[in-house]
Amino acid sequence: MDDIFNALAHPIRRDLLDRLRERDGQTLGELERDQPVTRFGVMKHLGVLESAHLIVTRKVGREKLHYLNPLPIQQVADRWVSRFAAPFARTLSDLATAAETRDRTMSAAAPKHVWEMYIRATPEAVWSILTDDEKTPLWQHFNMTSKTEWTEGGAITFLVGDRPMIVGKVVAIEPPRRFVHTFSAQWSPDVAVDPASRVTWTLEPVGDKACKLTLTHDDFGGETATSKAITGGWPEALSRLKTLAETGEPFHMPPPAMAG
Repeated sequence: MDDIFNALAHPIRRDLLDRLRERDGQTLGELERDQPVTRFGVMKHLGVLESAHLIVTRKVGREKLHYLNPLPIQQVADRWVSRFAAPFARTLSDLATAAETRDRTMSAAAPKHVWEMYIRATPEAVWSILTDDEKTPLWQHFNMTSKTEWTEGGAITFLVGDRPMIVGKVVAIEPPRRFVHTFSAQWSPDVAVDPASRVTWTLEPVGDKACKLTLTHDDFGGETATSKAITGGWPEALSRLKTLAETGEPFHMPPPAMAG
């Protein structure tokens, strides 16, 4: 974790993270405005943040867009926040959550939310967890269960008890590298009216016994209630998935009370 603390130690780098928290998916030109260093200096600071996995970048057309990656800070909080204090300290992870963008002028093709993390397990091991409905409650937000038809076009449903929270269809399944499904939130009336969005899981091997997991949630069809709501659940679920894949033991978070 030394690289994370080193990256957070400089005020310019903290300011860059704050700017991405306020509006995700910015270009270098946008991020360098009003900074007390040169464009090259801002590039170096962004490089440090990317090396620490605090940001991820994506090319959209000719532009390189920068996204806040909250997972490393979530993992720092998970390491030192006890399970007894966790319900009161969950706002720590909110400081690292990529906030929904406002007044975005970039292309609609750009991803809305991108999370990236390294896992000390093979792609095959992580894939075996992702595609096993019996293991879903061991890592999913709210300890949700799932029912999936593991074929293209098959239905996928995430449930709390007998109540569907998320429904969708399998778009692509390419073991053990890529899994894509649609995502239609059903947990409240305001999200149930939104169009289906898209979730893409990508696993890339890193050496013989590790992998990089990238989760992209996009194609919301604009600024929707769903696009604003999902930023809290994914960081927790991905942190729990990493723990399960690396240790074989689930990391249980006390679920917050749900609105009826």
